[in-house]
Amino acid sequence: MSKLFISCALPYANGACHLGHLRSTYIPADIYARYNRMNDVDTLMVCSTDEHGTPIAVRAEQEGRDPKEIADYYHKLIGDDLKAADISLDSFQRTTNPKHYEIAQEFFTYLYANEYIYEKIIDQLYCDSCKRSLPDRYVEGICPYCGSEARGDQCEGCGRHLDPIELEEPRCLICGSTPHIQASKQYYFKLEEFQEPLNEWINGNNHLQPYVKNFAREWIKDGLKNWIMTRDMKWGIPVPIEGEEDKVLYVWAEAFEGYLSSAAIWADEHDKDWHEYWDDKAVHFIGKDIIYHHTIFWPSMLMGHQMKLPYSVIGGGYLSLEGQKMSTSRGWVVWVKDFLENFDSDMLRYYLTINAPLNKDTDFSWEDFQRRINNELTDNLGNFIHRTFTFTKKFFDNKIPEITTMSDEDKAFEEEIKSLPKRVSDAIENFEFRDGLLEIMNTTKNANKYFNDKKPWKMVKEDIQSAQACLYLSNQLVHTLSIVLRPYLPETVAKIRKVLNMPEDYTPGFMKYDERKPDVLWDEATNFLPSGYEIGKAKPLFKKIEDEVIEKQLAKLAKLEEETQEDEKGDEKMSELITIDEFGNVELVVGQIKEAERIDGSKNLLKVQVDLGDEIRQVVAGLAQKYDPEELIDRKVIVVANLEPAKLFGVESNGMLLATDSMELLTTEGKVGEHIK
Repeated sequence: MSKLFISCALPYANGACHLGHLRSTYIPADIYARYNRMNDVDTLMVCSTDEHGTPIAVRAEQEGRDPKEIADYYHKLIGDDLKAADISLDSFQRTTNPKHYEIAQEFFTYLYANEYIYEKIIDQLYCDSCKRSLPDRYVEGICPYCGSEARGDQCEGCGRHLDPIELEEPRCLICGSTPHIQASKQYYFKLEEFQEPLNEWINGNNHLQPYVKNFAREWIKDGLKNWIMTRDMKWGIPVPIEGEEDKVLYVWAEAFEGYLSSAAIWADEHDKDWHEYWDDKAVHFIGKDIIYHHTIFWPSMLMGHQMKLPYSVIGGGYLSLEGQKMSTSRGWVVWVKDFLENFDSDMLRYYLTINAPLNKDTDFSWEDFQRRINNELTDNLGNFIHRTFTFTKKFFDNKIPEITTMSDEDKAFEEEIKSLPKRVSDAIENFEFRDGLLEIMNTTKNANKYFNDKKPWKMVKEDIQSAQACLYLSNQLVHTLSIVLRPYLPETVAKIRKVLNMPEDYTPGFMKYDERKPDVLWDEATNFLPSGYEIGKAKPLFKKIEDEVIEKQLAKLAKLEEETQEDEKGDEKMSELITIDEFGNVELVVGQIKEAERIDGSKNLLKVQVDLGDEIRQVVAGLAQKYDPEELIDRKVIVVANLEPAKLFGVESNGMLLATDSMELLTTEGKVGEHIK
């Protein structure tokens, strides 16, 4: 029996799952896993929560908590989300598991022993107050290229990758003091040595999708640079070198091994060898934002470790919400838990799969979701199956009728039924999951037309052989659907097969070891049921989504948008006071923030007192989701000082602080009260 290793991108343990996560990674991986299990492939699907890295460490320090406490909470939350969405993982583990530490350290040690990792002295920022070197995310400052506020190794304003020592006005994120540059020893991976082997693998691997190849080619075309593997901090996996107790592995130096450790934990529990799965065929399912990591960094590490490279890397596109980019910070997002409290998981799986090819970005729209569920799942698929069962009961006593003669129309329909499993199979094998589902839905659309044209409710009185042929073939299609739909809609298939009086192995949530081999195999989809086979009592598979249900969801978003606009409308009003022609009259003054506090009832607004040299000016600014009030104290900012007063949430504002579109304050070294020309 062939084996298959499927990995899902490791969700970071600092937040719950939203629909974008399911769309890009977990639903496609689950479709592929369920399909392969039905084809007698010994499939192992693994995942873990990614629990190290500076964001969790920083948050823990700021909140006075242990990082593990934060990871514990979100590991459970994420696991519950994935179970509820019917993601049939065989193993869902954690990168804080001792087995993961063991495997990650062994991986590093092997690369180090084979001289793929070397020591390098670099300049790094050091905080005297905290008495430590500062990893990138522990530093904030001003981008030297665009002047925006930047954190760590990237500017959110212009998107540039930065070295923290490049930042202007750097400050320690924990204590706020100014760090200084100090020499630091770190360990680097010789990524440069893998330029040519990676080129060959990327260009010669026909299983990599074209857009994934293009992502990878863009990264390596200018030449690869060696890659840092360590950090000076406590939270993480200790570097396995004597004397380096204060260093941990950079999260991207050990998170990849989360796939291997998750498999190893599972294998230990069930007396299996996970290497057999990896060495046969490994497929990574990820979001497109980490394609570079999985086509450049990880393959090069595997090459250095003398391990087989992945068969393919499948990168899913982004999901927006009602035409806008999802934003967890302002709540413009649909959480998995909230969605599944109101709708069945199969509705979600269907919509996120059918909406667009996986390699394309797509949008989640509540009204489009309602339309597709009502028109396609309910009126197309559900209607055909329910009519088939209902008329079989009414006219043939719940038994599949015998077939004696077939018209050309019947023969064409029979051929469409028999060819459907192969058409769906070809699509799934090529990771074209939407195409496979479209094949199914187009067939059921044709089946409804066939049913209407044949009119079995009428022909049962006028031409019994025609009615028999129609319901015989319609039941055969339902049986085929109960197999080819299983990777896509497992809960719905369980309901169909119950009516068909057939084995049903559906269990919500993660895969249990003794359920790994399904009761039904893919090849059975071409088997026709015999005449006289008795079916059970039918019930509607889907309920239409009523307008008021969708209106309730839209009202939530509208309220959120209204709150955001209310927070920001002061800025809009102020901008209306000065036209482009009058821009030369704008009075820009250097000010220093002396006080800052949140405004009750607003998520976005802060009230700040700014020293302009000859007066203290009160300004309302939409910075609350970007900055804590205490972060702003003593910052020198640029103030538009000649705006008419405006009231926001009942608080008077007498000016505007200049900031980027992403709400990064523009700061300055100028003298307080100085006018900028």
